[in-house]
Amino acid sequence: MSSEKSKSKFVQNLIASDTVVIFSKTYCPYCQLTKEIFDDMDQKFTAIELDSRKDCEEIQEVLGQMTGARTVPRVFVNGSFLGGASDIKKLYENGQLQTYLD
Repeated sequence: MSSEKSKSKFVQNLIASDTVVIFSKTYCPYCQLTKEIFDDMDQKFTAIELDSRKDCEEIQEVLGQMTGARTVPRVFVNGSFLGGASDIKKLYENGQLQTYLD
């Protein structure tokens, strides 16, 4: 139990570590699209590449509990969960994504 709790705290610390935090996998085209959107905005971000971590499954489990899904990308801006690739793309296209960053 304490391992799960510490993993949850670890994930929360990651989310708090930067304005934009993207839980990603290196081979995922949706993750790539999401990172490109933030690159296009000249917005720096922290990408946590889960497929290169031993604790990938545990982190995805925590993200599933926090956000309702284990899929990637999981995007957090200023500590708030904004969604996955389609959510970010939609916010970007309608100009709302910038408001979360201001």
